[in-house]
Amino acid sequence: MIHINLVCIGKIKEDYLKNAITEYSKRLSKYCKLNIIELNDEAIPDNLSDKMTENIKNLEGSRILSNIKNSYIISLDLRGKQYSSEEFSNKLENISISNSSITFIIGGSLGLSKNVIESSNELISFSKMTFPHQLIRVFLLEQLFRAFKIQNNEKYHR
Repeated sequence: MIHINLVCIGKIKEDYLKNAITEYSKRLSKYCKLNIIELNDEAIPDNLSDKMTENIKNLEGSRILSNIKNSYIISLDLRGKQYSSEEFSNKLENISISNSSITFIIGGSLGLSKNVIESSNELISFSKMTFPHQLIRVFLLEQLFRAFKIQNNEKYHR
């Protein structure tokens, strides 16, 4: 069974998002071993400079990278490749042939550090639009569930 890790900056505070994450985690347990790692985000000051932005991203990036071991790394980034659900399913299936673990990274509100981007095997994006990183976690879990349903030729709404 493949291991899917989600390394995420920031805690989920909203109950409706927690409920969705719990529901998709249950559904995914049939297809993979899911591990969600929530890391603390850095406080963002009001008078944020470019240097402070880089420092915050680097601090968060160091925490992210210290939580990844022997895994194919996919970071969610606006500059990443966009996939249809079928393409994403095929991508995961192809990765799992040679990797027993896939780690998805969801950065904080300022994005990912250069080190995290460079350590990634691939960057993906769900949209050119900007979404809260907490909501992206739900999107990712839903797409993972859909991908496994597609791989197993199981019915799921289109």
